[in-house]
Amino acid sequence: MSAPRISAPIFSARAIDKRFGATVALSHLDFSIGAGEVVALMGANGAGKSTFVKIVSGVQGADAGAMQLDGRPYAPASPLAARKLGVATVHQSIADAVVPTSSIADNLLLDELCGGVSGGVQSGARSDVKSGGRNWWAPRGARRARARELAARVGLDADLDAPLGTLALAAQQRVVLARALATRPRLLILDEPTASLSAAEAARLHALVDTLRDEGVAVLLVSHRLADLRRLATRVAVLRDGRVVAQQPAPIDFDAALETMIGRPLPPARIDSDIEINNTRPILQLNQLRLTDRTAAFDLDVRDGEIVAVVGPVGAGKSRLAQTIFGASRAFAGEMRLDGATWRPRTPGDAIRAGVFLAGEDRWRTSLFPDAVPFASIAGTLGFPFLPRWSRGVFVSRERERAAARAAIDAFGIRCSGPDDRLPRLSGGNQQKVLLARWHAEPARVLLLDEPFQGVDAGARADIAATLRREAPGRATLVFVSDLEEAHEVADRIVYFDRGALDRGAHEALHTAEAIESS
Repeated sequence: MSAPRISAPIFSARAIDKRFGATVALSHLDFSIGAGEVVALMGANGAGKSTFVKIVSGVQGADAGAMQLDGRPYAPASPLAARKLGVATVHQSIADAVVPTSSIADNLLLDELCGGVSGGVQSGARSDVKSGGRNWWAPRGARRARARELAARVGLDADLDAPLGTLALAAQQRVVLARALATRPRLLILDEPTASLSAAEAARLHALVDTLRDEGVAVLLVSHRLADLRRLATRVAVLRDGRVVAQQPAPIDFDAALETMIGRPLPPARIDSDIEINNTRPILQLNQLRLTDRTAAFDLDVRDGEIVAVVGPVGAGKSRLAQTIFGASRAFAGEMRLDGATWRPRTPGDAIRAGVFLAGEDRWRTSLFPDAVPFASIAGTLGFPFLPRWSRGVFVSRERERAAARAAIDAFGIRCSGPDDRLPRLSGGNQQKVLLARWHAEPARVLLLDEPFQGVDAGARADIAATLRREAPGRATLVFVSDLEEAHEVADRIVYFDRGALDRGAHEALHTAEAIESS
């Protein structure tokens, strides 16, 4: 990919370095953005996107390098300083940016009331925010009019006297966005701006970004939602190992961008959810399934020996889907079938007895035991879900547990001294291998893995992926992940999941007809 030329950039960064101890987060990073551009940052986990955003927005300082804004040196000492200079940031997490017990109006005006912007409520010489003065003394009518103006800019229709905490999270995010726009920024940074938004709310945000772009605002976009990148980005900048390694103007070739992002060619991935694997009948069928009354219906078949990656951003509903198949949650509508028969588990116990297993996203909350619990050994962890089958009367077959543990240690490459090692004393990657090995101790018809590579290094991830592929025949496997690279490493087929349903439009945006598809 060739880098497009940018004339007279609004913002530029040159040779930015940032280290955290021995870890190099940014290394001689160069970046520029011009008026009316929407530049999307793409990069795998750990590529440096968050660190760069924090430096530009004044949360952290760089160790080396220089930045310029409108041709002048730019080195904000804080987010407030960045806003005063014309750089506003809307972070994915808004908890630190709002006061839930204060009114919506006061939250809209929070920066102006504290003298944090250059323009806004005016009440004569006494409260000119250009001088950094406070606007608590501005007439109430002026404050109300200003709050209504900001709310209208983002399409927020609410009682401005109500506490902010009474609003839904998406509406609260609009308040934060309105406050950012009140600064009349030269550069607006949007960090996962649609993560908590409905489709209609996301469309409204897209339209607002179009308006800002037409007004000459530069927008730096960080999003794992391909719909955002396809709809908004005029250019992508790909980060890898702490530097920008490639740039590409729209229309974006996602294959090329993703290969650059991960540093190697993408393996083939099939995305058509109707594809037949070895002409076998589906083991698991989801027909017109609706997870809630607010989500769309979708179909999905998974066949014998197939590994399907369900990819989508955090909050997309992937875990809800896994729990529904496992019997830990109820679908609002639709039908599930297991080996052709209606599948309606009342409890996870029903699922386990039928060979439907789930390795949950949070291993310590859902699956593993603290050191004080008798089952906290490798052998005990593997055997716990199968105690009724592995027991003789009231006595657990310890030899069967140990035999299963020894087999798992060999199959998954678990680094330990033996089956009786305690889980809390293993590394995170080896704990995850034990969790996955648990659900290979008995034959499965459906194996559900929610973020199976969470907290594991590249070596452990490769071990896990190889074992999953080797053990896939005889069952249907669904892997729920947020990281596209992880999906490509393990899956036969990738489907994109967002807002509680399959999103086929995102498939088409992500790949070509031969190997297509999230981050």
